[in-house]
Amino acid sequence: MAATAAIRDPAAHARSLGLDPARLPRHLAVIMDGNGRWARKRGWERFLGHRRGADTVRAITTECVQLGIQRLTLYAFSSENWSRPPREIAVLMELLAQFLRSELPVMQENNVRLQAIGRLDRLPAEVRAVLDANLAATAGNTGMVLCLALSYGGRDELVDACRRLAARAARGELLPEAIDTDAVQAELYAGDDVDLVIRTAGEQRISNFLPWQAAYAEFVTSQPLWPDFTLDDLRACLIEYQGRERRFGLV
Repeated sequence: MAATAAIRDPAAHARSLGLDPARLPRHLAVIMDGNGRWARKRGWERFLGHRRGADTVRAITTECVQLGIQRLTLYAFSSENWSRPPREIAVLMELLAQFLRSELPVMQENNVRLQAIGRLDRLPAEVRAVLDANLAATAGNTGMVLCLALSYGGRDELVDACRRLAARAARGELLPEAIDTDAVQAELYAGDDVDLVIRTAGEQRISNFLPWQAAYAEFVTSQPLWPDFTLDDLRACLIEYQGRERRFGLV
C-alpha cells in the first residue's frame, strides 16, 4: 500500500468510477502474472520485474481498501515456485520481507488485517519472523483482509485438509459419513469463497490457485503484465465482472 487511503466513502468512490458498489466482489483473488516477462522484455534480470511488481501490489491493495472490498487474496508465491533458481527465490524472499516491513504502518493506519495461507513452514526463518509479527500486529484490525498466498498450492491445501479430517476420524472425533462440504471447507487454510479471480499477462490458467474456494468464481483475464497493471485495468476487470450474471448452477 503506497500511502494512506484518503477516501473514506467507498460507495461514492465506486460510483465515481462507474461501478455499482452493491455488486463489487466481496472476495477478490489475483494471480499476479508477468513479472519475469516484463523484465526480460527490457533486457533486465527477472528480479527487477518482481521489484516493480511490488509497486503494483501497493497500488492495487490501496484501491481495494478504498473501494470497500472485504477480502483480497494475492497469489504471491506458489509451491511450484520453490523449483525456481535459488538466486531468484532468495530475491523474492528478500522483497517479501521488505514489503512486510514497509507496509505494516500503512496497514495499521487503514485497519487492514493481514493473513497468510500456504505451507508457511517452508519460508526462511527471517521472512517467517517478519510475517508472524505482522500477523500478530494486525490481528485486531477490522477492515479489509489482505491474504497472501505464500508457499501455496491448491492441491497441497486439499491434501492437508484431508489429513486433518482423517486424524479427527482416527481419534473418534468425526464419523466418515459426517464429512461433507462444510467439514472440508472448515479445514482449509482459509475457506472464504471467491467471487472474482483476475489473472494478468493474458493467461487463462487457474494454476493450482484456490481450486475449492474459486469453484463458482468469475474469471477475468487482463492483458497487461502485472507490473503494468493499473487502476484503470482493475476498474475494467470489475466492470466486466459486474456485467456477468452469476447463476451458481441455477437456471
